[in-house]
Amino acid sequence: MQNLALIALVVADYDEAIKFYTEKLNFTLVEDTVMSETKRWVVVAPPGSTGCNILLAKAANDEQSSRVGNQTGGRVFLFLHTDNFWNDYNNMKANGIVFFREAVEETWGTVAVFQDLYGNLWDFIQPK
Repeated sequence: MQNLALIALVVADYDEAIKFYTEKLNFTLVEDTVMSETKRWVVVAPPGSTGCNILLAKAANDEQSSRVGNQTGGRVFLFLHTDNFWNDYNNMKANGIVFFREAVEETWGTVAVFQDLYGNLWDFIQPK
């Protein structure tokens, strides 16, 4: 058996990214370990998640910095599922989350697209 354990998300600053994910999206800070003077191992997870987590990886050079907020050329990058769309959606809006596309009901579920603090696009979905 195999599974995805982590997805690396390039960020500009560890602390501002932790604050966004834990305070705005209500993610859990799973780990924050100092590796060196410039590198930390920072893992966050959606509330109640038992699947893949996100490694917040601080950009270490100009090339990596150029990818912050645009790791996929403007396409939706990450897909966050929920079992209570409207409750979570309303909480996210109250926390200042910017929705790039507002919520719509599709045959397969309810979906909206939001931006993280750097502009990466996320699909927020409650599958049917």
